[in-house]
Amino acid sequence: RSSWLLLAPLLTPPIPVITAPPCSLCPEGAHRFQWIRNLVPEFGISSSHVKVLSSPAEFYELLKVQIKAARQRVVMASLYLGTGLLEQELVDCLEETLEKSLQAKDSPDLRVSILLDYTRGSRGRKNSRTMLIPLLQRFPEQVRVSLFHTPNLRGLLRLLIPERFNETIGLQHIKVYLFDDNVILSGANLSDLYFTNRQDRYVLLRDSPEIADFFTELVDAIGDVSLQLQQDDTVQMMEGMVHPYQGDKVAYCEIANRRVMEVINSARTRQELLHAKTFHSSQPGSSLLSQQGSQASGSLRPEPDTWIYPLIQMKPFGIQIDEMVTETLLTEAERDARIYLTTGYFNLTQAYMDLILGTRAEYRILLASPEVNGFFGAKGVAGAIPAAYVYIEHQFYSEVCCLQQQERVQLQEYSRAGWTFHAKGLWLYLAGSDLPCLTLIGSPNFGYRSVHRDLEAQVAIVTENKALQQQLHQEQEQLYLCSGVVSTSTFEQPNRYVKLWVKLVTPLIKNFF
Repeated sequence: RSSWLLLAPLLTPPIPVITAPPCSLCPEGAHRFQWIRNLVPEFGISSSHVKVLSSPAEFYELLKVQIKAARQRVVMASLYLGTGLLEQELVDCLEETLEKSLQAKDSPDLRVSILLDYTRGSRGRKNSRTMLIPLLQRFPEQVRVSLFHTPNLRGLLRLLIPERFNETIGLQHIKVYLFDDNVILSGANLSDLYFTNRQDRYVLLRDSPEIADFFTELVDAIGDVSLQLQQDDTVQMMEGMVHPYQGDKVAYCEIANRRVMEVINSARTRQELLHAKTFHSSQPGSSLLSQQGSQASGSLRPEPDTWIYPLIQMKPFGIQIDEMVTETLLTEAERDARIYLTTGYFNLTQAYMDLILGTRAEYRILLASPEVNGFFGAKGVAGAIPAAYVYIEHQFYSEVCCLQQQERVQLQEYSRAGWTFHAKGLWLYLAGSDLPCLTLIGSPNFGYRSVHRDLEAQVAIVTENKALQQQLHQEQEQLYLCSGVVSTSTFEQPNRYVKLWVKLVTPLIKNFF
């Protein structure tokens, strides 16, 4: 009981958050989401540079191919790196690529930066740290491993909460994998399950240097306020940096906020200047000679038909861009628009639930059935977590029924023998359209943890290109094909029985998982 009392101060943010609401959706034009660029950088690209992946095996093979082909940089942010054979193969690929870089005639250019969560990456005797130490020892000048430690886990709380449970306080949850100018955005971690039979989402952005630069800078910024793994398996902060759990919490959070917002704002300024330059050079009065010169040098790019917006959520640092954009998208979705929203852990914030129940769009919400929940069959208290999710789902479904919204808001459960479900994001179909024009893809689960506790990042992909819209539509259909519609009878099945103690405890702990 005393442990839960200690958690109470964490329910309020460490520094005051002052934000202005974003403007409403522009009513005209196919690309009506340009208001997002008031908050974050806008990257215009060709849809031919975007590829949607569908399977864990495809994701794993792409990681290996990209690592082997990298020449300048490999940047990987994940919750953790697993310790199995498949993960070791990834480490071996990194070692092989670094070795080739060392043997190159010129000075070695390849830099590897890995960002993981401290608590999750330190769990057990064999862990993410022990997997990566050989790389640090062999290539000390080229490899950096940063371990983010939440500033909310400190003092007596840090001493009392045991391993595994300490991860409930806050995590580094961003998943981005980039290789030179190619970027993979996903919700998948670097673990064998995510390479074999744990369904997630994955998108590859090819030849996108500005986007790769942005995420490199973002990972560097978080890395700078994280613990640095040393060759002897100790950790230390960069010189002059405030310690996340030993130093002043407010000072640490202010420094972290400043570092991350510098990345966002400087990228936004760069992109605005680039946009202005491109706009002026495309005007009728611009010099034909200069346009021909650009074309000859190969610097003229095809007109963008797809726009990428990075959405960052780091509430411990007072950054809540993803939350603002997501709430605005849910608020402004018009009547007869359709939103397909998916999460591996159905535990929506009250604000998201209120918007879904109180707005006009149709919703198809995909969530994990108990058998494909990542905690299904876990030992100890964690084994009851799927039942807690059933209870939360049942409460939400009851509210939908009470408001007579079953036609407009539909729940569907993903079920697939031998698999678990971890996909998250949404697809937005405008009224009258059979194809989505926008998707959100990345690490957030739309729950309390994603909004308030963890470091999260996803991207909004907006496209006018029919072929890419078709790719996104097929991705959505493929996931929803493995699902069944939830009805009252769903909760009458024997495997949906929720014990009384789980019902009593869930409201107290739902903000921690």
